[in-house]
Amino acid sequence: MPPEAAEIQRWIQKADHDHRAAQALLDQTPSITDAAAFHCQQAVEKLLKAYPCSRGAELEPTHDLRVLANICAEHDAAFETLRDTVAPLTAFAVRFRYPGPVDPPVEKVRDAITVIDKVHQFVMDRLA
Repeated sequence: MPPEAAEIQRWIQKADHDHRAAQALLDQTPSITDAAAFHCQQAVEKLLKAYPCSRGAELEPTHDLRVLANICAEHDAAFETLRDTVAPLTAFAVRFRYPGPVDPPVEKVRDAITVIDKVHQFVMDRLA
């Protein structure tokens, strides 16, 4: 496997780990939605970083999923369709990591897991 392919695979694998962690935290009784939400954001971030990496682009140090979708769209305009879908998950990167805001409801995290599934399929279709 060429080094570039190995690097892309590592991004996808890390995204899968975040996806699985989010689901496992959601399946707890009671659900641990603050940490699950964080892992949802992280999974999507890593999937969106895998794509420009596959095109040899330098990755920006950002957690903003709208920015990452725009970077992907520079290589494939179809990523523009994901911007509004992924943008709300950006807040999950830090919003619930500290005391203060009320933890997100289970349904909001379930919706975020659905976004992971959508972005995963979208990215994998373009990496194939």
